[in-house]
Amino acid sequence: MNKEEIIKISGEEKGPVSIILAGTHGDEVCGVEILEKILPSLKIEKGEVLFGFGNPLAIEKKERFVEANLNRMFKDESLLSEEEKSSYEYRRAQFLKKYLDRADALLDVHASFVAESEAFIICEPHSLKIADYLPFNTVLSGLDELQPGGTDYYMNKIGGSGICVECGFLGDPLSVQRAEKSVFSFLAARGHISGVLEPCAKSKILKAYKLYFTKTDKFRLAKPFKDFEKIAAGQVVGIDGKEEIKAQKDSIILFARDRDQSNDEAFLLAEILTGG
Repeated sequence: MNKEEIIKISGEEKGPVSIILAGTHGDEVCGVEILEKILPSLKIEKGEVLFGFGNPLAIEKKERFVEANLNRMFKDESLLSEEEKSSYEYRRAQFLKKYLDRADALLDVHASFVAESEAFIICEPHSLKIADYLPFNTVLSGLDELQPGGTDYYMNKIGGSGICVECGFLGDPLSVQRAEKSVFSFLAARGHISGVLEPCAKSKILKAYKLYFTKTDKFRLAKPFKDFEKIAAGQVVGIDGKEEIKAQKDSIILFARDRDQSNDEAFLLAEILTGG
């Protein structure tokens, strides 16, 4: 299977056009494994579905990316550095954009290297009509504004529905099961395949409100934080150089990690809209 190319499967009946990506981060393998498993025999009844392996070179090397984070390459050209524009991932993004432009809904399959990671959906409110059928209880919105440049951001920008699923810890076999169920639930919700649609109740709805970028080349967390851990207003999240960085209000923290360069993403804070 040539991972550089986009695979198109069309149904006999007219219908919508969707795109499904896996391996946008090359070391997040659950989605890659599922596409390799299902594509040889998958039948689409209506419309057209495009399947792609986001970052083939990183997948081959089993690395997150080769030269730049592919999932930040879809923002406006003016926001990209010359170094980013010279990268393999930039060229790959230009290739993928041609196919994203043809579709009106996207599913991008991701996972985590953090044990006990919670599985969840990243999407904006207009995509809930699809996301409601995906097998996750938690939804996070607000990243388009705080963290532009992802495949889902681009799909939203061109007027479609961009959905990213975080399938949980890669070491947990359930991550692969969630990835597979997500693909088939997405296909059914989009009308590409038949089947009984079963809504999955969303018990927790969150909105991201702050993405912290490091000011120095030494950011250290105050302690290890689990994704979706609750933190209190005034609590120290980390030390950036010599400055204590505190939460401004009661929040949920995600993607928190130590950093060794300035202007790097260190953690994300979200507020609970419902549930939790």
